[in-house]
Amino acid sequence: MSNPVVRPYLNFEGRCEEALEFYRAHLGAEIVEMMRMKDSPEPCPDGSMPPETGNKVMHALFKIGESTLMASDCRCSGEAKFHGISLAYNPPDEAIAGRAFAALADGGEVCMPLGKTFWSPCFGVVNDRFGVTWMMNVEAPKP
Repeated sequence: MSNPVVRPYLNFEGRCEEALEFYRAHLGAEIVEMMRMKDSPEPCPDGSMPPETGNKVMHALFKIGESTLMASDCRCSGEAKFHGISLAYNPPDEAIAGRAFAALADGGEVCMPLGKTFWSPCFGVVNDRFGVTWMMNVEAPKP
């Protein structure tokens, strides 16, 4: 029996494909699989998905570095809520952290600017344009 795996599942409520393309362009995300609502072998069990959601993302699997995440448009309500959770992104150096942080901050909101902390030479927190909170953390060199 294999060990269980926990993966973040992000519900973008109608902006999933836009978010994935943004993460591909700025964080090097790789979209591994994507299924649209219209390609589902069965209709939504409760019949709540209107026909205009056909091109929306029912399920996506993507990777950033060695991490695997999942995402969808969920109910396509237009209001994604990511309260109480953050994604920790650990780039290998400060230059990459700066570029990624600037991209995530564009159209988003900086909660804590990038700066030196007692645990990291470069740490900051930003909410991106999709409402996802990212903690940018460059690991300190090992002594």
